[in-house]
Amino acid sequence: MSDPTSSSPQGTVVTVEFVRHRNALLVRADCAPLFTDYYLHLADHGLRHPPELDRMFKDALAAFTLYCAARPRHEHLAWTLGFQAPRANLFLAGDNEDDTVTGRLFTENVREADRNMFYCDIVPRRGAETRRSVVSFEGTDALRAAEAFHAESEQRPARYFHLGGDEYALLAAHPDCDMEWFAKLGQPEIRPLGGHETLALIERRDYRWECGCNQRKILRALAPAARQDMGDLFGDGESIRVQCPRCAAVHVITREAMEAFLAEPPKTGA
Repeated sequence: MSDPTSSSPQGTVVTVEFVRHRNALLVRADCAPLFTDYYLHLADHGLRHPPELDRMFKDALAAFTLYCAARPRHEHLAWTLGFQAPRANLFLAGDNEDDTVTGRLFTENVREADRNMFYCDIVPRRGAETRRSVVSFEGTDALRAAEAFHAESEQRPARYFHLGGDEYALLAAHPDCDMEWFAKLGQPEIRPLGGHETLALIERRDYRWECGCNQRKILRALAPAARQDMGDLFGDGESIRVQCPRCAAVHVITREAMEAFLAEPPKTGA
């Protein structure tokens, strides 16, 4: 896990503060390091997205990272934003134990629906049962979609702001929040908020782009199909290209590697 007090951050530093006398949580970050790692990831795997979808994904990634920072440690989280026009699914996953986020775009075989849908999955700790929330939303703005999720599922309003450049902020209402102030606050007031409100630092988290996928994990995922019919999996070829379902990284799996994996003796408990 990254140290929130470290003087040498490895990724995007997210600041979590409480707005005293207003009873609201302010979460802010300059997402430039995160976006840089995201684009390096795309380049490494030969991926490129249309400008509109790229913008939507960046906004969703920023909003998701702020949301993760506002949540308890040990949680594992995922968002799926299903858009109908353009037809695409934006998937994001976060690990609050290691302060990592990842994600990908799906544009093929996306199911047609009569509305945009927002899915949020939370695992409170490793091995625990997943809690899912589902809400609908309108439009193509990922920040507004996240606000719709908060209003309908979190049972407390939140506002997401793009502050310009790669800076973003989340303002979440807590019990007894000054809702008149909350509703009137605009984007220009967020950046200098500490100049006219009392902010109490809760913590800083250092999020980085990381999926954790590797060839062995892909082999493990494909093993059941390989055991059933190796020929059906590989056809006449000696290798297949497999995309990670979490980050779209491309892994080349050879028939030889799969045969070696299947031949490994099963692990036994201590």
